[in-house]
Amino acid sequence: MVAILFFPSCRRKEVKLRMDAIDDRASMPVLDAQEVTTLISDSGVTRFRITSRQWLVFDKAEPSHWEFPEGIYLEQFDKMLQTTATLRSDYAYYDDQAEIWHLTGNVFATNVNGEQFETPELYWSQKDERVYSDSSITITQPPTQAAILAKGDSARGTIIKGIGFESNQDMTKYTIRRPTGIFPIDD
Repeated sequence: MVAILFFPSCRRKEVKLRMDAIDDRASMPVLDAQEVTTLISDSGVTRFRITSRQWLVFDKAEPSHWEFPEGIYLEQFDKMLQTTATLRSDYAYYDDQAEIWHLTGNVFATNVNGEQFETPELYWSQKDERVYSDSSITITQPPTQAAILAKGDSARGTIIKGIGFESNQDMTKYTIRRPTGIFPIDD
């Protein structure tokens, strides 16, 4: 008899919890995908690969957005599908209406020139085709061919540090605000 009374009460609580979740649809992701890899193409040519452990899509939130709470890894490809640039971070947020990515936590990027970028925070506006940050930035440029020929394996590149920067979306033309750095000088 006790068991019969117990089971119906459990069902009412479960229905109540489900109804509460539906009432707050803005806080529920419409998509919660695990171990995701997706390819993005332009005019039939694969341009990017995005990999993430978790991808959440909030279509009813204001603003609607995507979240990558366990980080994101992005590769850019040339026409021969060779990796030309990479980007990774511990967390990513994409505002799909404003078309702005906000990457935080150990953001690392490499561009087509082999330059490496490190920053705790990075914004990428797809509409404006620019990348920017007000945080600290470290850019490591590879050694020049002349330095490699002159010094071999001991040749070092240039390390530039600063607070804040702005760049084109390829991160090949950039301005660093409040720069500091180590610049190798030939004897």
